[in-house]
Amino acid sequence: MPDDALPDSAQPEPVLPDFVLPDLADLAWRARVVSLPMRVKFRGVLHREALLLQGPAGWGEFAPFPEYDDDEAAAWLASALEAGWHGYPEPVRRSIPVNATVPAVGPERVEEVLGRFGPVTAVKVKVAERGQDLGQDLARVAEVRRLLPKAAVRVDANGGWDVPAAVEALTALAEAGLEYAEQPVPGIAGLREVRTELLRRGIPVPVAADESVRRESDPLRVAREEAADLIVVKAAPLGGVRRALRIVAEAGLPAVVSSALDTSVGIRTGIALAASLPQLPHACGLGTVSLMAADVTADSLVPDGGQLPVRPVAVDEELLERHAAPVERTRWWLERLGRVHGVLAARQPSDDAG
Repeated sequence: MPDDALPDSAQPEPVLPDFVLPDLADLAWRARVVSLPMRVKFRGVLHREALLLQGPAGWGEFAPFPEYDDDEAAAWLASALEAGWHGYPEPVRRSIPVNATVPAVGPERVEEVLGRFGPVTAVKVKVAERGQDLGQDLARVAEVRRLLPKAAVRVDANGGWDVPAAVEALTALAEAGLEYAEQPVPGIAGLREVRTELLRRGIPVPVAADESVRRESDPLRVAREEAADLIVVKAAPLGGVRRALRIVAEAGLPAVVSSALDTSVGIRTGIALAASLPQLPHACGLGTVSLMAADVTADSLVPDGGQLPVRPVAVDEELLERHAAPVERTRWWLERLGRVHGVLAARQPSDDAG
């Protein structure tokens, strides 16, 4: 493994990529904004918008969700610039095991969703959807277990429960033999409380932290406070592959690499992270292109036999044109790019620093 794939844990974690920030005019000229239809509603989204940038090292994706403010979105732009202008660390593996992802659909649609992923050994099931109840979650998980009795089943609540509801739900869901529960409640204190109570009751459901890693100013706090058994890491919200590698190394917890509903360009960045980790004990949540009805490449990064290859993505100009976002949405993304570029520029060390 090369030295830059896993930097010394004693080094401070950079917020910016380790290279000169490209000029905004150059980025705006290169930017392509797309709107891709989803097969099913996922995270409330029916069309996924993304801004793509082609740099000298390849394509990068800037696609923070619209509700994220500019400070939080800065990490996503840093990740896109790492991909396009700096490239990725040398991989230590050539394929990545991935899980299927089942949105908060009714049990009658579970088989249809799973069918898009092909053979898999792990499934992530969305639970705690607003407007749904525990009975619907139990039915969805039970259908997954019926269809794939030997699969590793994990649930993801996206912080949708409070502590009592999480303990109740995970006690009931534990009968399905869960691999782990991802972000059952918001906040690190809540995660620690849920984990402590599950351990006290002897409920065998490990707790994974997602938002409490990527949306915290201190992504290592969840490990220091023993609030989780493992962490979910996403390259874009953490500022890129190299910074995510630092966080995993310093956290000292098993890591699962996941995506943020990306195009194949963004999935390629997640694959680069998974391919560079020293250990990869769990299947990764990088198969979500299967939930999209369109992509920016004719050779999409979708699972084959439960695996994704480590390979480049050839972005297709015709598909960029076909799925170009409307003019007003393109303008919105370019304005956002300008503001977030300003955030990164303000964080750059001055020439006479030190």
